[in-house]
Amino acid sequence: MASLTLHESARPLANSRLVSVVFLAAILLASTTFAQSSPESPYYARANSFGVFSAYSNDSSHILMGHAENRKLFDVGVSYSRKLFLDRVVNWQYSGEILPVALESDPLGHYVNNQTSPTVATTSGNLLDAELQCEPITTPYSGTISNANGGSITYSGTQTISCSGRQWNIGEAMSPVGFQWNFLPRRKSQPFFVGHGGYMYSTRAIPLITAGSFNFTFDLGAGVEHYRSKSQSIRAEYRFHHISNHGTAYQNPGIDNGLFQITYSFGR
Repeated sequence: MASLTLHESARPLANSRLVSVVFLAAILLASTTFAQSSPESPYYARANSFGVFSAYSNDSSHILMGHAENRKLFDVGVSYSRKLFLDRVVNWQYSGEILPVALESDPLGHYVNNQTSPTVATTSGNLLDAELQCEPITTPYSGTISNANGGSITYSGTQTISCSGRQWNIGEAMSPVGFQWNFLPRRKSQPFFVGHGGYMYSTRAIPLITAGSFNFTFDLGAGVEHYRSKSQSIRAEYRFHHISNHGTAYQNPGIDNGLFQITYSFGR
């Protein structure tokens, strides 16, 4: 009789456990079904993105404001962007960049002095500073110098200045203010526009020794961003890039470059 009572008292506990198992299984099935039925976002647009990039320019010229020619740039840096606004047409993002490696290359000056008087002689050598333009410039000279005997000697000839060799200058840069606009964010390949403002500091005054080692920078560019997945993409772009000390040094020739940049970006 006692054993029968014990068996009957255990039934409610077993039934309770069975109900709990069934309830948990129902919750799990419902959550799985909901997750499978929830629609995936049609946009290729991340809330936060991080990137690693490299940029290069083989030459500079007077594109807009800069006057220093034949300057090269090579940059390696990281970027961060955050989504600000998204709709069917545009994905507007904040964009910032840090460049721990920002190299700038100046051509070195070279002179050739062809003396014709009082004797014929040719001397040459390198100048201590870079040249603003690398087109050879030939300048005639003539001058008379008095000697200790009361007479005079006339020196005349021509001097030609050109570029020979190159010097790379080490620096770092940051562009904390910037924006990027991606168009057609539902597509894997998206055209975009980008712009930044910041600074560059180099260990030597650029592009001339009479200019500054601290310079302001800004860039404007356009390119295509291709999404390999919702979280990864590759950007290829062309930028107009300007460097200038904004009159804070003795000379401010400025540098205009056409910069090509490749970025690998990832995020969520």
